[in-house]
This record gives sequence, C-alpha cells and structure tokens, in this order.
Amino acid sequence: MNPLVLIPARFAASRLPGKPLAMIHGEPMITHVWRRAIEADLGPVIVATDHAGIAAAITSAGGYAVMTRADHPSGTDRIAEALALADPRGRYDIVVNFQGDLPTTGPAVVRDTAALLADPAVAIGTAVALIGTAEEAAAPSVVKMVGSQTGPRRFRALYFSRACVPWGDGPLYHHIGLYVWRRDALEAFVRLAPSALEQREKLEQLRALEAGMRIEAALTDEVPLGVDTVADLEKARQLLKK
Repeated sequence: MNPLVLIPARFAASRLPGKPLAMIHGEPMITHVWRRAIEADLGPVIVATDHAGIAAAITSAGGYAVMTRADHPSGTDRIAEALALADPRGRYDIVVNFQGDLPTTGPAVVRDTAALLADPAVAIGTAVALIGTAEEAAAPSVVKMVGSQTGPRRFRALYFSRACVPWGDGPLYHHIGLYVWRRDALEAFVRLAPSALEQREKLEQLRALEAGMRIEAALTDEVPLGVDTVADLEKARQLLKK
C-alpha cells in the first residue's frame, strides 16, 4: 500500500467558527492535528482547506496545504478534490482522511485503521471504541456501529446509526470519524448521489454501505476528542498540556 494522508480543514463551522485556527498552547489547532498525522508515519501529509489563513499556518510549520473550493458538502468531497490536485498521476492508492478537528488522536489508532486495507476485499477502514455509559449510548451525537466480528479487534460494519443499536444485551460500539480509503473507492463514492439512509441518519458512510462497499472497523481503546464546541476546545487544551 502507498498511503497519502489528507486533512480536510474548513474554516466555517456552525458551532465553532474558525476552529482550525483556534489556539492551543501557542499554535493553531490545525497544526496540532497535522503533527498527529505526521506521528502516524504512514505517508506524506497534506492539509486540504478553503482558507488562506489555515494554509499559511501549515506552511509556516513546515507542512504542505492545497486550496480547495469552499462549497464542498463534506470533508470527503474536499479530500477528493485535494487528491486530484496533489496527485493527478495516481501514485497513491490509499487515502487516509484524518479529520481536522481531532488534535489528540494517537498514532496507533491511525495505523490500526490503515492496516485493515491489507485485505484486498476491504474498500474503507475506520475505527470504533466500546461505549461505556448509558448516557453515551443514548446520545444521538455518538454514532454507533453495528458489525460482525471478522477477527481479533476487527469487525465488518453492517450499519451505522445515531440510535442505540443493536437491541439486547452485549457491547455497543462508538464510531470514530477516521477513514482510510482505497483511492478507487473514494473516487467512486464522491460520484454517487447521497443515499436515502444517509440523508435520514445524516451519516455519509451509509452511502458507501448502500452502494455495496465493504467497511471494516478496528477496535481501539482510545476515543480521540472531536473539537466542536468551546468546551471541547478547552478540554483539548488540557489534554495536550499533559
């Protein structure tokens, strides 16, 4: 496999506008995310953004950024454009979508997710963690994966939902928004229209499942903090201080 790591970073955010440039210990958050991606040591790392200030922050840190359109409906569409701009000859066959609001992600999570694509039948790799509380299980903001175990700490994803599923006794799994794509699967995905279940659940990975793409999930003990609010930002500052 020949991976390329792409970090989508949109300036406009409804709950925390300009969050990629929010400062954490003297550096913009996007710089911390870029450093976490470098630490995973999977391949070159590129930030895909629609804002000159974000590109400048990465460039000043010694990284590389590409400018993309501002009107993309999702980060997946943004990285697809960035991939075409940065690698028009198709040298990279694996694309890591490292979300731009996960500044505390450890390298093991990324590596374990990428390792899922060693199986040629897998189109997309992602990560999940055990849900430990009833509050987390009930929260619509916590996306759950329903899957069949295919190996140690590994599942074939059958469905994703904001509801508390599956029913009955047993573990529940929190989906972590980290994706590793085969390039051809990513390019096919962004050509598809949004699916009915995707629109109903507001979860774009359902488009891939409805199109017959195989998604495998790696179980991790770590739940990276997603920064969506001012409170999340303060928590990230505390975690990174440690």
